Amino acid sequence: MSVIVVGLEQRHAPLDLLERVTVTESALPKALGRLRDQSNLSEVVILSTCLRTEVYAVVERFHDGVAELQEFLATVSGSPVDSLAEHLTIRFDDDVTEHLFTVAAGLDSAVLGESEVLGQVRRAWEKAQLERVSGPILGALFRHAVETGKRVRSETAIARGITSLSHGAVALGADRRENGLAGARILVVGAGEMGEGVAQALDGHRPASVVIANRTPGRSDAVVAGLADSTADEVRTESLEGLAGLLAAADVVFTTVGTNHPIIDRPMLGSAVAERDTGTPLLVVDLGVPRNVEPSAAELDGVVLLDMDVLRAAVADALSGRQEEVAGAAGIVGDEVERYRVASRARDAAPLVSAIRARTEEARREELERQRSKRTGLSDDQWDEVDAVTRAMVAKLLHQPTVALKGAAGTPRGERLVEALRTLFDL
Repeated sequence: MSVIVVGLEQRHAPLDLLERVTVTESALPKALGRLRDQSNLSEVVILSTCLRTEVYAVVERFHDGVAELQEFLATVSGSPVDSLAEHLTIRFDDDVTEHLFTVAAGLDSAVLGESEVLGQVRRAWEKAQLERVSGPILGALFRHAVETGKRVRSETAIARGITSLSHGAVALGADRRENGLAGARILVVGAGEMGEGVAQALDGHRPASVVIANRTPGRSDAVVAGLADSTADEVRTESLEGLAGLLAAADVVFTTVGTNHPIIDRPMLGSAVAERDTGTPLLVVDLGVPRNVEPSAAELDGVVLLDMDVLRAAVADALSGRQEEVAGAAGIVGDEVERYRVASRARDAAPLVSAIRARTEEARREELERQRSKRTGLSDDQWDEVDAVTRAMVAKLLHQPTVALKGAAGTPRGERLVEALRTLFDL
């Protein structure tokens, strides 16, 4: 059995491909169910964020498992497998552990040390558990990855300043306006984690108003209730049904909706610009992957449209000084990877160790009973002493084989030891 991950990530795949392969939250149960039905996959977790879509799996046969995951991603993206090949990343066994821990630590993000990815890793695992496709192997891996991410953020300063794409988007929006966001009318489309992060990041920028537009009023109301009193003079919620009018009344728009298709097309944005009562361009920062705004809308006069590619580059420049924290964070990741490997080897060896101990204990008890029936001259106390001595002797004899097996578990030598012990003890 092997643990593998096959996927596409920001450094190796263009934005339009990342858009097509994204598995939205609403599509996740069906996608996990499809993978659960594959013959070579015994456990699965899908991690799909704005800058990566990766499938982690425990496979019976490595090459067949990789082929099934490649075919799955090709189907999701609507592209043939061959066209994905140059962008796909494939990892297995120890490399999977190091990669996932690095992701959870925020070291493989557009925003070094970002806070959002740790929650995304945890929720991906929880969703797989809910759909009953994650088992003990991926469960242990993802649990330890989350612990690693928390440790990195508590023991290093890598998460200081801009800590998420949401904060980066607000900083980018402020940088693109002469007076920053002070006095601006802000529209935040979407009240999920990203939208909430944008709304919270506005505190201190002194906008004139903040409108949160969302499909579900209850969710947007909760976001507004959690904002600081100093966020803006006016903060309110609106329905997405009136989106066209809200665009016309805004100076800066942040879109954060998880959707497979743009919710703002070129005609809608063109009409909104024509109705605006100011001579300044409408600034739109699209944080959606897939994109929330039709890309061709960038060609409209009076519109400045910034997408995830622009945001990613701007954040990288802004955080260039944070590189000094990377070494410390990477050191923690390395420590935790090794700790996980040791624990994993012990878990791999545990069933065989238990079986050997059970077999030897059974043999000891059978021989003790056979000798008791033949040797009637010993008292119960003396037989108790014999029982204790033989138990200690068996434990001492099994100690070194157990230590050797646990130490070598997960290695070629460990595999040879496993086969030898299974043969010797007839297991």
